[in-house]
Amino acid sequence: MDSKYISTAFKSSDQTKNALWASEKVNITTTGGITYETTQCRIQFNIPEDINPPVLFYYHLTNFYQNHRRYVASFSDKQLKGDALSVDKVSSSNCDPLRTEEVNGTNMPIYPCGLIANSMFNDTFSSPRWLQDDTLYEMKNNSGIAWDSDASLYGKTNYKYNEVIPPPNWRVQYPEYTEQNPPPNLAEWQAFQVWMRTAGLPSFSKLYQRNDNDVMKEGTYEVNITDNFPTLEYKGTKSIVISTRTIMGGRNPFLGIAYIVVGGICILLGAVFTVTHLIRPRKLGDHTYLSWNNAPGSKAGPTGATATGREMRPGEA
Repeated sequence: MDSKYISTAFKSSDQTKNALWASEKVNITTTGGITYETTQCRIQFNIPEDINPPVLFYYHLTNFYQNHRRYVASFSDKQLKGDALSVDKVSSSNCDPLRTEEVNGTNMPIYPCGLIANSMFNDTFSSPRWLQDDTLYEMKNNSGIAWDSDASLYGKTNYKYNEVIPPPNWRVQYPEYTEQNPPPNLAEWQAFQVWMRTAGLPSFSKLYQRNDNDVMKEGTYEVNITDNFPTLEYKGTKSIVISTRTIMGGRNPFLGIAYIVVGGICILLGAVFTVTHLIRPRKLGDHTYLSWNNAPGSKAGPTGATATGREMRPGEA
């Protein structure tokens, strides 16, 4: 793999950027018994030093505008809460343009409706495997990855499986909802909750899995990726990020860069104002600069002093 696609931020002097990848076509069978063909990638990468817990595994997308005004509003909070909304209520919801769909002459609600749910990131990642002794570094992908405050926003749906249809982009894995392959329980599906919390910038990372207890030892690791999520259509990229967190939080250079830029602008403006003051000084408290003194027909001098509401001083007349 070309080193331009790899970045590291370790304390170790060994910053060698070695990574290998391979891909193959495979048949994947979902928990609901649906089998489909897709591409599976294997990535091998080196970690030059131990990473202390918590070890956080993110997926990173670029050029994906979750902050678009139509996109961020395209969901139904009542439906996500578990309410079995009627076709009429879904049709009048904010889920446009993915509200309902006609199936065999019957108009049926999409569940979950809206653009956000339909575009959910659906690549899957295995836990990293340590190749030194072929052991799995176990990571949890449905516990502790969503905000605790988000749990109250989702509930198990009251729809029957034959009352709704899946979003269009889900139909490879959910051709239709059945008793064997029912609608997902959104109250327990933390990956969905993570995706529904929209990002404010077009390049963003979202937490996929984590390990809060074990050190990730230095060495070479391998991750298997099931490639379901397209990026070429919107000219974006996707990547993985493995990080940790300290008492100061995770590594995020954005705020540091922003502070430096704003500080530099303030220094520049301060220098400009200083030079202006030295070249063309302005007397402090000069009332001739007041707006009502500069109105058409106004006169400077005594009139300006009188307009301030104070008495004339000796020598001002």
